[in-house]
Amino acid sequence: MSQFNNPTWWTSEHDSAWERTKAAFKRDWDQTKHDLGGAEPDTGQGIKDTVKQAAGKEPIPPRGTINFVEFETVEPAYRFGYGARVHYGKDYISWDDDIEQILRREWTTTYPERNWEDDVEYVQEGWDYEQ
Repeated sequence: MSQFNNPTWWTSEHDSAWERTKAAFKRDWDQTKHDLGGAEPDTGQGIKDTVKQAAGKEPIPPRGTINFVEFETVEPAYRFGYGARVHYGKDYISWDDDIEQILRREWTTTYPERNWEDDVEYVQEGWDYEQ
């Protein structure tokens, strides 16, 4: 398992939920690349499949031909956004300027080597990911 920097509120519960969600995200990622003309196989993965898999309500089939480099590059941002929603979701129902500013500060502290502007789209996708 890769090592990630964690914000101070991250717990082992976030890790467990993230590992399940990550596997579903990867299949969704492959399907999206296929749908946009990529060489990935058509997995027949729809959003409902991804949601059920992420929630642990449906088994996650093995991925077809994969390219881990692309997903692993953005995984920290997806993971951070997903965990932030779990942590802050009660106080911030949807993504807005206030939560973005909080997460920007935490992201730059947690990942000082990364650029918020490059990653904010993926952080928000992780935040918006429904289970």
